[in-house]
Amino acid sequence: MNSFQSLFARKNNNILSIYFTAGFPELQDTNVILKALETHGADMIEIGMPYSDPLADGPVIQNSGMKALHNGMTIKVLFDQLKSNEEKINIPLILMGYLNPVLQYGFEKFCADAKNAGVSGIILPDLPITEFENEYRKMLAQNNLNFIFLITPETSDERIRKIDEISEAFIYAVSSSSITGRDQDMNAQKVYFERIKNMNLKNKVLIGFGIKDNETFMEASKYASGAIIGTAYIKAIGNARNIDNETKKFLNSILQTPPVH
Repeated sequence: MNSFQSLFARKNNNILSIYFTAGFPELQDTNVILKALETHGADMIEIGMPYSDPLADGPVIQNSGMKALHNGMTIKVLFDQLKSNEEKINIPLILMGYLNPVLQYGFEKFCADAKNAGVSGIILPDLPITEFENEYRKMLAQNNLNFIFLITPETSDERIRKIDEISEAFIYAVSSSSITGRDQDMNAQKVYFERIKNMNLKNKVLIGFGIKDNETFMEASKYASGAIIGTAYIKAIGNARNIDNETKKFLNSILQTPPVH
């Protein structure tokens, strides 16, 4: 079993993945954030590799990326930080970024260093399926790295089935075709969510973009195995004096049991 399958064997629903930008708010915050997220209830963690031209990111994540780059964050610095972490993280770690910086780093070296840093999954939204299959799939597999594909409301059933066939972690269902951080009308997404749910895919599906509080998290979890939160968490820690305290407060607000009416 890979680390995702192990997680899903233990927990079937309400899975919470949290995204943060490496190097934000400060360059050395990476391992503090990882430990805080694991301690206070995240099931997996998505680490954003900041990039100067992030196509899918809304203003909050873009700004955090600019600050992280200004702080001196690079892929190499991130790997050094992850490898130096004395407190082993026992939940799946995913690196999320864009293809260009990874190619500049060297794809094979990137995979080897990711494995050595304890990473389980990779998300590169701008890597086409054909290139993944023809050029990169083998390198990822050799380093026990699971590639995670994004789907949107416009993704055809045929493509979703293809993604399901070649995936071994989970499928990231983007709640709309807009950028991260936008408020989404969950009611307008229900047809899309129902369509995915009714396809009975072999992989778990997690919903992302627009998930920001207990209400949106629980609503997304009705249609999928859980959800991914990014912008709301980055806002929460942006000016935090104590990242552990702010992370605890944030995750408690997401995972709370809703009041009985």
